Amino acid sequence: MYAIAIDGPAGAGKSSVAKAAAKALGFVYVDTGALYRTVGLYLLRSEVDPADAEAVEPKLRDIQVDLKYEDGVQHVILNGEDVSGLIRTPEVSMAASACASVPAVRKFLFSAQVDMAKKYNVIMDGRDIGTTILPNAQVKIFLTASPEVRAERRYKELKEKGVDVSYEETLANVIRRDKQDEKQSKAAEDSILLDNSELDFDGTVNRLLEIVEERTGVKHG
Repeated sequence: MYAIAIDGPAGAGKSSVAKAAAKALGFVYVDTGALYRTVGLYLLRSEVDPADAEAVEPKLRDIQVDLKYEDGVQHVILNGEDVSGLIRTPEVSMAASACASVPAVRKFLFSAQVDMAKKYNVIMDGRDIGTTILPNAQVKIFLTASPEVRAERRYKELKEKGVDVSYEETLANVIRRDKQDEKQSKAAEDSILLDNSELDFDGTVNRLLEIVEERTGVKHG
């Protein structure tokens, strides 16, 4: 089985790029960020501080998170409820970042991610994928862009969804998220840096596919 690990800061386009590359390669895309967002959503609903490790740990016993694929589209299931459309808000994003620093949460989701890589050829993106989840991945990418570029992309995405937010607020959130995530956003020593500050989406995907072919010989369709 082939495994491609994509790490990097929030807003670099990891999920959308990984999803497109997986489709081109015929691999299974595993959105690990969605798993953490789902835990974050549950904690918010339960009115639990996602950064409070002592309060979070006992709540994990009440959470069941599953990934399902229908017609190639990933659906995230929380205790039987499809929450795919509920986990992309800024509030849930911050909750996911906070709970991702809780060791019990990382342990809770670790086995699910590793099992996927044993069963399928996968592209997996998120935090510490290349260092912890898939340390033996044949290809490790650290995808990044400047905070200003990432904020601009996120701002446009939120506006298209009808979210009332300013660019300045979005940039502040990106910088705050970077600081919060700095322990989980480190590149593996054998990863390849892919800075897409000056690349559009297609250019980023194509460069990633070139790296995969160079490293594994696997060609995209």
